[in-house]
Amino acid sequence: MKKVLTGLIFLSLSSYAISQQFEDPKLTGEGFTKPKVSIGGAFAIQYQALKHHADSTLIPLGTGVNLPTANLNLDVVLAEGIKLNLVTYLSSRHHADTWVKGGYLLIDKLPFLKSPAVDKLMNYLTIRIGDMEINYGDEHSRRSDNGDVIRNSFVGNYIMDGFTTSPSMEVMFRSKGIIAMGAVTEGTLNPLLVRFNNNTYTAYDAAKYFAYYWKAGYDKQFNDDLRLRFTLSGYHAPKHYSGSIYYGDRTGSRYYLVMKRETNSASDVDISSDHTTGRWGPGTTNKDNSIMFNLFAKFKSAEFFGTYETAKGNYLSGNEFKFSQIAAEGIYRFGGTDQFYGGLRYNLVKGNTDLYSALNQSVNRIQAGAGWFILESTVLKVEYVNQKYTDFISSYGPDAGFNGFMFEAAVSF
Repeated sequence: MKKVLTGLIFLSLSSYAISQQFEDPKLTGEGFTKPKVSIGGAFAIQYQALKHHADSTLIPLGTGVNLPTANLNLDVVLAEGIKLNLVTYLSSRHHADTWVKGGYLLIDKLPFLKSPAVDKLMNYLTIRIGDMEINYGDEHSRRSDNGDVIRNSFVGNYIMDGFTTSPSMEVMFRSKGIIAMGAVTEGTLNPLLVRFNNNTYTAYDAAKYFAYYWKAGYDKQFNDDLRLRFTLSGYHAPKHYSGSIYYGDRTGSRYYLVMKRETNSASDVDISSDHTTGRWGPGTTNKDNSIMFNLFAKFKSAEFFGTYETAKGNYLSGNEFKFSQIAAEGIYRFGGTDQFYGGLRYNLVKGNTDLYSALNQSVNRIQAGAGWFILESTVLKVEYVNQKYTDFISSYGPDAGFNGFMFEAAVSF
């Protein structure tokens, strides 16, 4: 029995505290003899001590422990250079019950074709297909994903969150640090066959609503001390009914119940209602054109990660939107094994959900964080956050925001 469990369960205790992983590493397939199952998990819990204010009436906000969240990760090497990945949310802010995030098949080799020419080509290509987290931009690789929070040095994610899962297919080329990827996606979190609106049934033809995304860049470890990566990404949805690139996080924000107005309803204090509190962006879109530039640099124990993003398009209503986002963070790691770190992140989003309005709004946030990796798989974090809203007159009045401390403990393996 012990041998069986050892063969089936592999606890992937990679160096989360030091290494930044973006795309899945290339599978070599060397030594494959039979399918191998690797099981992992991720668990996170926070203590929230935030205050919010506005010139309109907000719900009272106390302090305490947030609902713990957890993921179950399953990796199965099916054949030489072919892997299945499946992630299940065991508990989340939006759903307390168990439900699947998504999964994909990663193909780095095609051994069943028995073609030397194809084998040579696949030395440079990776195919990823499934209902999965799409690889638009690099920002999503440094965010918390429900219970999986180790890759995020802070507690909260970005204000404008370009993250979704959707039926998709990606083809990526990698050689000597050069990255080029093209992909097609259905573009929505909840694929449809038919929609009902205004007492009308409309058949949904996915082929008419495909979205396309891409990435090009360079990523190289120059020596033991220096790594540099920069990428340019695009996401383009010519037409859609419910595009979810900016409304695809089904788990929710880490800042529970902030900035919720009093409506004398039970939903005011329901953490699953308006589960993205503290974020701001286009939301569910009909047409979207987004561009994101990212820069990652690591020199010895110091890291920098930057983002510049623009998004514009329209909604089903016909209203046009335009948003821009900048984010910059610096992290410094120290200790005998870089087990401690401290860092700052600045995030600013400017935008308008109706370009016919003269009102331009903005949200800015400062996060100061520190952490201790007790083990490579276990981290304790503390964060001070200060977020301000400008020109949200109808929602909050001229002066609004939230600030305070977040404490988080997490285990990922």
